[in-house]
Parts: sequence; structure tokens; C-alpha cells
Amino acid sequence: MIEKTVIDYLNSFTPDETPDIPCYAERPEEEPGGKYLVVEKTGSTEENHITDATIAISSYADTMYEASELNEAVKYVMRRITMLPNVSAVRLNSDYNFTSTAAKCYRYQAVFILTYYEEEQDV
Repeated sequence: MIEKTVIDYLNSFTPDETPDIPCYAERPEEEPGGKYLVVEKTGSTEENHITDATIAISSYADTMYEASELNEAVKYVMRRITMLPNVSAVRLNSDYNFTSTAAKCYRYQAVFILTYYEEEQDV
């Protein structure tokens, strides 16, 4: 699953690269407070065993400024995801303020297109 790959990748960075920001597959029931990331696959296409996935990464923080800073850090770190052996390309599709007035939380969202392949699995 590419979502797990991205979450593991984002969680693997040292505090100097991203200041110990937890990354989840969905928004935690109990608000962790401070900064955190949520990764979601919003779509994909496949041709000749090569897959393009649209991945949205939401950056949550206590202030809008901190959310925008975290979004910039995510964009920087994601540029290097091609270091992973199964990810061959990454493109930033867009990024924007995605503050939720209903949930009363500040967030930015960056949307990436990842080109990757998965190992064949026994079914």
C-alpha cells in the first residue's frame, strides 16, 4: 500500500529534518495537540504494472502559520521520496490552505502524484 509507504517514510525522518511530527493514516480520535500529518490516497491509475497515485498530505497545527510552515517542510521532504526503491517519480499537484472551520483546526494540504510499483504478492 502506497499510503503505508508514505507514512513510514514521513515517520522515518530525524528531528532535524522534521521536528518529530507524527504521521497517521487518519485523523486521531483524540487530538494529539501540536503538529501532525495525515496521509490519504485520493485516487490512482495503473498501466503496465506502474501505478500513479494521488496522495494528499494534511498538515495540522495550532496556528495557521505553523500549519503553513509544516506544509513547506512536507513539500521539501517529499521531493526526496524517490530515494525509496519502489518510487520512481513525485510531482506536487497543488498545495493550499485547508483550514477546517467545522473541526476548528488549522491545516494546509499538499497533493502529490507518485509514480511507483508494488512487489507482486501471492494471492
